[in-house]
Amino acid sequence: MKKILLFILLTLTLVSCSGKKNNTLVIGVSPVPHKEIVEAVKDDLKKEGIDLKIVVFNDYVQPNLGLKDKSLDANFFQHIPYMIEFGKKNNIDLVSVGAVHLEPLKLYSDKYTDVKQLPKHAKILIPNDPTNKARALTLLKDLKDLDITPLNAEQIGPRLKEVDGAVINTNFAISSKIPQDKAILVESKDSPYANIVTVLKGRENDEKIKKLMKALRSEKVKKFIEEKYNGLIIPAF
Repeated sequence: MKKILLFILLTLTLVSCSGKKNNTLVIGVSPVPHKEIVEAVKDDLKKEGIDLKIVVFNDYVQPNLGLKDKSLDANFFQHIPYMIEFGKKNNIDLVSVGAVHLEPLKLYSDKYTDVKQLPKHAKILIPNDPTNKARALTLLKDLKDLDITPLNAEQIGPRLKEVDGAVINTNFAISSKIPQDKAILVESKDSPYANIVTVLKGRENDEKIKKLMKALRSEKVKKFIEEKYNGLIIPAF
């Protein structure tokens, strides 16, 4: 009889733990604005029976590796060109399940108020990952005689005062508390680089992922983005 009761208790424990695990969705995000946007839907997902776990990363590598080793169910920090490049380079089948917002890339300066004031051979920092590097060079293509240095994206903001200008991703500009009025050149609004939610190929139709995207692409989130960031980032849905 004791063995039977022990078996029943063990079975109930396993079912309970399994159910809890199955209701958990782990998403990797950049600190700003991604974490803030995802936190805005956490309670909504809770009502849908999903326990959303948010893991914050300060780089553009680990969130995708987390999908590969399955420590993450999804991530939210990148755009499609970067995702494709990273997937090919690291042999990971990554897919987008939808765009959430656009962060226009900008050239910031702590020394000049107009791009025309940049001196000859102005020292400019840009992101060093292939996609954002190309994106930054496109932004700067009409400027001449620049001394350009690629650097890890998360390291650029704190070094703005050391150079004449720096191309900084909006999330890092916000987290580095760089005033937006220091932007002297802004990427066109028709940029294809909207930030997306990414999963491993084959997870696109996962019910939890579908509920996540429904929440992130809701009118509530659209209003949240518009009101909180006042045009610094733009809804992409």
